[in-house]
Amino acid sequence: MATEILAVDAGTTGVTSILFDEALRPLARSTREFEQLFPQPGQVEHSASSILSALDATLEDVLQGASGPPAALGITNQRETIFALNTRTGQALGTGIVWQDRRTAPRCEQLKAEGHAKLFRRRTGLVLDPYFSGTKIEWLLSQRPGVAEAAKKGHLRFCTVDALVVHHLTGGAQCATDPTNAARTLLYDIDERVWNAELCTLLGVDPAWLPEVRTSTSHFGEAQLPRGFHAPIHGIAGDQQAALFGQGCLREGSFKNTYGTGCFLLLNTGQRRMDSNSGLLTTLAVGPDGAPCYALEGSVFSGGLILQWLRDGLGILESAADSEALARKVDDTGGVFLVPAFAGLGAPYWDPEARAALLGLTRGTQRAHVARAALEAIALQCAEIVEHLRADTGLPIDELLVDGGAAANDLLLSMQADAAGLSVLRPPQVEATARGAAALAGMGIGHWQDPTAVLAARGDSDYFRPQIDAAHREEWLGRWRAAVARVRS
Repeated sequence: MATEILAVDAGTTGVTSILFDEALRPLARSTREFEQLFPQPGQVEHSASSILSALDATLEDVLQGASGPPAALGITNQRETIFALNTRTGQALGTGIVWQDRRTAPRCEQLKAEGHAKLFRRRTGLVLDPYFSGTKIEWLLSQRPGVAEAAKKGHLRFCTVDALVVHHLTGGAQCATDPTNAARTLLYDIDERVWNAELCTLLGVDPAWLPEVRTSTSHFGEAQLPRGFHAPIHGIAGDQQAALFGQGCLREGSFKNTYGTGCFLLLNTGQRRMDSNSGLLTTLAVGPDGAPCYALEGSVFSGGLILQWLRDGLGILESAADSEALARKVDDTGGVFLVPAFAGLGAPYWDPEARAALLGLTRGTQRAHVARAALEAIALQCAEIVEHLRADTGLPIDELLVDGGAAANDLLLSMQADAAGLSVLRPPQVEATARGAAALAGMGIGHWQDPTAVLAARGDSDYFRPQIDAAHREEWLGRWRAAVARVRS
């Protein structure tokens, strides 16, 4: 009997597939990047075929040496990115609009001016920002050729990336999502757990055009895999909620940060809905039984993206991993601050029109100063979120579990401990997103009823503790806030 579990992580810049054993230890791994499309300033798009081709290639790789099909498959994905799918042909109607895209900022401002912000906040826990899928869907309906026509004919589904992957792997038999992804659309009532008719009407969306929402450990259909294998899809969660689950943050008060393309800090609040007074989001996560629970989230749009920009945009790094060695060549930034508002600012500012800036440059500024400022920018943005979580919840928050690609950077995590005034714990496996998806799939097929023990068995963590005092930390954060103020719209 098969015991391996396959996890697919369809992220912002690439797709990773990992085959895990029954104890959630990785057996095989494959990654493929796909192209990022920037049709105009502030716009970011993905091709569905590029994502799915990358998916197919990684599945081929990880199953190459497998003796048989996996017991189950779990999916985790970049959230908020949306595709218009023609269900008759099985093809996406043009490119998808990515979570980083800012094109619907004017529409969000219009909805605020019309007095709808409180309604969206109450029903969805979200703010009116182009980050989320709802106004992207409205834009696709009015601007993308063929979308409105497919809707009239009953051949349309607006798919988050998990639903796109489900539709592809099941050969078009299924088109479904889970509550953690639905909760990022501006259309899903996080208390009633249904597509909200009033919000759909405001954005001109028929709920019939949206995927069915199933609990995260539900059966989402049979995946058709390479080598003639089949496996039931039994676990889905958006990447940040999957990482929260994969880190074992199953109880109220547990807390993690994922350093991916962006940085996302999630605090599990259990069955208590907590609404922020400081620009954080209320959203859905996954509880220990696989059912939805609540979480508070701080969304930082530019995390590892900053290092990719240093590599691809400025050409001062050979690889993102080189950032630590380069930054260690200097003791400080020489007064340089990088405010990475490449796609506006997320929490707590929600300023889609802000733009990135390098501040404090002098004739003596070197590449190393910029690299160090880039790492500081990641840490300082996250430290601001920690401060707001402390204020909103009254919790001391003195320990942070971390994962994601940039969590391999020791200097960054040392900076994070200093900037946020807490201990940072890095487990041996920093790919908590895929691990969470695999754990959910294992729950779905009954591998374990309570995943707490298997998720906790991750080996010894690395600890990073703060090395500066509170006065130094507050002065540093104050200079950071002043830099951010310079780029606000």
